[in-house]
Amino acid sequence: MNVNKAIIIGRLTRDPEARTTPSGKSVTSMAVASTSTWKDESGNKQEKTEFHDVVLWGRVAEVAAQYLVKGQEVYIEGRLETRNWEGKDGVTRYRTEIIVGADGRMQMGSKPQGSGYSSSNQGQDNKSISKADNSKQAGKQKKQGEKGDDEEEIKIEDIPF
Repeated sequence: MNVNKAIIIGRLTRDPEARTTPSGKSVTSMAVASTSTWKDESGNKQEKTEFHDVVLWGRVAEVAAQYLVKGQEVYIEGRLETRNWEGKDGVTRYRTEIIVGADGRMQMGSKPQGSGYSSSNQGQDNKSISKADNSKQAGKQKKQGEKGDDEEEIKIEDIPF
């Protein structure tokens, strides 16, 4: 049995970057920082921050691009994938990313202080978007020719806040 799953909770280090592939699929890239804290042998508090590159696909990518902002907390569940390429200097470079596709999940957390985010929405900001959520809404109509068979239109009334 093989498992390839990554789960992180952290804050966005920059605003998400959305684009569309030539075939029309939505893809969003973002970076998430997660910090671990512990006490060393002397009892002093220590912390270490790791930075993660995240790539989201489909409806989750669209929601992330529209609603996530730098500094916001986010829960990410996906798979690890390493890609490589040769740089202009001839050196092979590697990047390991967390891929959130049909089998992944993204959950929005609290926004950063001073972002203009209404405190009246704070009890509603932990909604998750996943492929399973899409199947629950399969009966909703799509705009003809806009989305593929496995994607549906995002309507403002479907947004949880």
